[in-house]
Parts: sequence; structure tokens; C-alpha cells
Amino acid sequence: MSPRLFASIHDVTPHFESEVDALFDRLSGLLGGPRLAMLVVPDFEDKAPLAGNAAFAGKLRGWADAGVEMFLHGWCHRDDARVKGFMQKHMTAGAGEFAQLSRTEALRRLERGRAVVEDALGRPLTGFVAPAWLYSPGSLDALRDGGFPLAEDHLKVWEPTTGRVVAKGPVITWASRTRGRVASSLMVAAAARAAPWALQNARIAVHPPDTTVPALLDSIDATYAKFVRTHRPSRYADLHGG
Repeated sequence: MSPRLFASIHDVTPHFESEVDALFDRLSGLLGGPRLAMLVVPDFEDKAPLAGNAAFAGKLRGWADAGVEMFLHGWCHRDDARVKGFMQKHMTAGAGEFAQLSRTEALRRLERGRAVVEDALGRPLTGFVAPAWLYSPGSLDALRDGGFPLAEDHLKVWEPTTGRVVAKGPVITWASRTRGRVASSLMVAAAARAAPWALQNARIAVHPPDTTVPALLDSIDATYAKFVRTHRPSRYADLHGG
């Protein structure tokens, strides 16, 4: 099987509408079309609800009609846990919403979020990705019980209902929060570009704040341009049942 490339835009919400528009145009140009996934947040930070926003729902529906895959990406994206673990404290900027949820609460957010996003799209979701790719044990149980076809974390893509891993390998992504994180993410992306053959299934994810740092945009352009020469832009859904 030829190497595959899975491109995604995280944090798709009315709160970041202009940034998402810019990333969609950028990635579509790099990939030769809208061969990418969007991770949709139903109510980002409890201040940008998708429900009732007909204009943004129409935009999502148009992208889905054009072939963009749609994933649920938490409910509000915010981590409200009082006591946070190492990854939550140091790696997520408060975005690990599902990192410590109970099964009951996780399932409630999954079902509520799926209803909102699927109502906007008029079609089923491709799967679920937790904010910051962090899952509590209860969240994993809820994801299985919720019947989502696919899920993803930092190191793999899997089928929650069966537990079958359908793709392995780290996600290439960027961080814009501090100069140190910008520098480290530029280094990781450069290393990935030096050895694209090392990733049979390359997952490359971008976030709206990436658009605020020119060096990150240059790195994103270079990374996608490199991988598109060696990897075929692909759909996550093709991993399910494959």
C-alpha cells in the first residue's frame, strides 16, 4: 500500500471562522483540493455555539458536500478539572477537556455534541478526536459505548467499538503559544520532512492560532508540500473496515 497523508484542521468553530477559512484555502491549495478533515467544536469555550448559527452551519455543510471529513472535537474544548495531570498542565494550555471526565459525563458530551454537529451537517460524523488528543479511561469507555466509527490520539487511529488500531505514527503539528513551543514544533516538522518515508500513514494537523505566526505558516507549507510528493492525500474513513 502506498504511503497515505491525512490532513486536518482542528478547533473548527465560529470563534475562529476567519482563521479556519484561511487554513482551508491554504491546505486545499497544497493538497490539490479539499482532501482533509475538520474537527468541529460545538460550543468553543462556551461562547461560540454552533447550534443556531445558520451561516456557519451552512459553511460546514458546504465543506462536507465538497468532500471534507467532519469529526466531533469535544464539546467546549476547555479542561475544567481542578487538579490537572502533567500533560494537561504543560502541553495543552487548558484544552484537555476529556482528559479526566467520567464515563457518564464523557458520554453526555459526546451525545450532545454529535447531535449538534450532525444537525448542522445533515450527515453522520466520521469520528471523534478529543481536544489535545487526551482521553481519560472513562472517556475511552464512553467513546466505545457511543459507537463512533473512528478516534485518534497522538500516536494512533483506532475503531472505538472494536479497539482495532487502523493507523500508527505520531501526529505532526505546530504550537504557537510561546517562542519555545514555536521553535520546538519547527524543529520536529523539519525532522519529519527530512524522513517522510518513516511515516506510512502521515497525520499532519493545523490549528487556527498557527495563522498568527509567519514562521509556522512557512513550515506548514513546506511540510505539506514535502509529504504530498511522497504520500497520497487520503480519507480517514477509508481506514474504517479496511
